[in-house]
Amino acid sequence: MKVVCLISGGIDSPVAAYLMAMRGAEIILLHMDNRPYSDDTGIEKVQDLRDRLELVTRQAIRLFVAPHGRNQEIIAASCRKGFQCVLCKRTMLHAASTFGGKIGADAIVTGDSLGQVASQTVQNIRAEGLGLEMPVLRPLIGLDKIEIENIAKHIGTFEISTRTPSACTIVPKRPVTMARIDMVIDELKRLDHNEMTAYAAEHVEEIIRRR
Repeated sequence: MKVVCLISGGIDSPVAAYLMAMRGAEIILLHMDNRPYSDDTGIEKVQDLRDRLELVTRQAIRLFVAPHGRNQEIIAASCRKGFQCVLCKRTMLHAASTFGGKIGADAIVTGDSLGQVASQTVQNIRAEGLGLEMPVLRPLIGLDKIEIENIAKHIGTFEISTRTPSACTIVPKRPVTMARIDMVIDELKRLDHNEMTAYAAEHVEEIIRRR
C-alpha cells in the first residue's frame, strides 16, 4: 500500500506517518507550503522530520512540496472568513488526491485527531472530504494530545516539531467548527476549486535528500 501523508511541521502528522509505516505502508510525504502565511522554517523542519522518520521506520521516504499560499490567498479574497480553515483543508486533501493519483497512491494519510482544532470536528471532517475520491486514513483520530505527544517523543520527532513553531497567519478569529455540506457548497461556488487543486498538484516539487 502506497500512501500520501500530508505533513506539516507540527507534532501530529509525523506520528501519523510513522504509524502507517509500522503497518507496512510505503510512505510518500507531501508538505503544503503555506508561505507567505507562515515563515521559512516549515521546509527545514519537514526535511528534518523526513530524516528522523527514515531512521525509525528503516524506510527510504520521498518528500514533496506543493504551493499552498496562492490558494490560501484566493480563499481569503473570495469566501467568508470563517470558512478559511475548512476550505484550506479541503483544497489540501484534493491536491493530495490529484498528486496521489499521478504516483499510484492508494490513500491519503492525515494527522487529524478528533476535535483538537477547528478543522477536525466531525462536521468539518465530513465537509472537507466532499467529492474526494481517494480514501483518507486518520490513524490518530481517537488519540488525545498527550498520547500523540508520547509517541512523538518515543520516535524522536517531538523535539523537531516543537523547535520553532510557525503559526498560520491567515487563520480567522472565529473559524467555523460545524460546517454544513450546503454551506460549503455555497462557498465553493465562489471558487474555481478544480483549478486551485490542479495548480497545487502540477507544481509539486521533490525535496532531494540532503547529503
